[in-house]
Amino acid sequence: MIEKRDFYINGQWVAPTQANDFEVIDPSTEEACAVITIGSEADTNAAVAAAKAALPGWIATPVQERIALVEKLVEIYSKRGEDMAQAMSLEMGAPIDMARSQQVGAGSYHLQNFIRAAKAYEFDAPLGDHAPNDRIIHEAVGVAGLITPWNWPMNQVTLKVGAAAIAGCTMVLKPSEQSPLNAMLFAEMMDEAGFPAGVFNLVNGDGVGVGSQLTAHPDVDMISFTGSTRAGIAISKSAAETLKKVHLELGGKGANVIFDDADEKAVKRGVLHMMNNTGQSCNAPSRMLVQKGIYDQAVATAAEVASKITVGPASAEGRHIGPVVNELQWTKIQDLIQQGIDEGAKLVAGGTGRPEGLNKGFYVKPTVFADVNNQMVVAREEIFGPVLSIIPFETEEEAVQIANDTPYGLTNYVQTQDGSRANRMARVLRSGMVEMNGKSRSAGSPFGGMKQSGNGREGGSWGLEDFLEVKAVGGWAAE
Repeated sequence: MIEKRDFYINGQWVAPTQANDFEVIDPSTEEACAVITIGSEADTNAAVAAAKAALPGWIATPVQERIALVEKLVEIYSKRGEDMAQAMSLEMGAPIDMARSQQVGAGSYHLQNFIRAAKAYEFDAPLGDHAPNDRIIHEAVGVAGLITPWNWPMNQVTLKVGAAAIAGCTMVLKPSEQSPLNAMLFAEMMDEAGFPAGVFNLVNGDGVGVGSQLTAHPDVDMISFTGSTRAGIAISKSAAETLKKVHLELGGKGANVIFDDADEKAVKRGVLHMMNNTGQSCNAPSRMLVQKGIYDQAVATAAEVASKITVGPASAEGRHIGPVVNELQWTKIQDLIQQGIDEGAKLVAGGTGRPEGLNKGFYVKPTVFADVNNQMVVAREEIFGPVLSIIPFETEEEAVQIANDTPYGLTNYVQTQDGSRANRMARVLRSGMVEMNGKSRSAGSPFGGMKQSGNGREGGSWGLEDFLEVKAVGGWAAE
């Protein structure tokens, strides 16, 4: 049993103010794999006080020195990649090969993109040639509360910590209590990199406790949260009392629009993308909209692809999918699959219950529904599991109407060989991101959504700007 009860506050590992053990469950076995402490308000206050005390010195540190520390962090992170992969695989169920490549890789990718963006960013520059005595200064927001989820742990921790650190913010990180080990390992790396005491602090806890305390704390200037839309709404209401800056990266119900001229791998690509990370991605293409001319073939292909996806323990090497994170999620997914059946959607792959041969662990069958309409629960709710809904459409206009008929607006996908149509679709789909024909967004591209998928952007220069305030200065003296 791994024991990680301490918190990282003001440059030191410190004991919690009171004992409150929490067992971290290995979702592959349903057995406890680690013990952490759920923090109290005193722990939260201590971390915020440390961040507040460190803020003046950190803001005054030249940005080149802040960048250099993040560069050092990347070196350390790369050396400890296997430790990080093992932690995430154990605690949230990512298959070890996927943890090594995608889960760990996301962290170094984002940190490197922030370094590149920061070196080209004008933190302090003239307004323009017309106003030589006006200065625009981009200055840290202040103390940032960072609340991260369990599904892509290092992806989200690095998107927040990397941007906040370079921007000059000090911070308190509350990782998900479901997957805290990776964040505690990351805190060790921050310490080894030499970040000044108080710049980065970590307190474990749950949303009701430490999460809510950070959100309402008068000395926290900003909350950056990734998680459910329900929690994002609650955070917005709480933060409004102190007029905090709030960044929210929330849920999604992405449409993958496949036209009848799509390339032959479009359907297979869409199914595999949906099932990646066991469907536990906010940007998953969970609604596959298929033009009627190729609909029957697409359903057959999707069912075949899903039936060949293997499910197994996170510790096993290979290209399988692992369990979902916990019993609560497993039960929710089972209920939603049953609702899809009850509503009349056609089950063409998977279904309720564990896959054959897996009697313990939070495993879900890769599931595909066909003949779904956009009013069914499986088309409306973010299931956050390996469940795909296929919806037919006839015209481009109908596809747009169905795709946009959702409270979410994170990522949509388009598959067509008609470049003009692809570009038209990209302009009218109401989402923060659109990816076409299997082309993902490039390094430094902003990640974020609209509508109930949240606000703000993460990654690259846009990610830096979310942690910066704009200060306009008139009468700047020549130096």
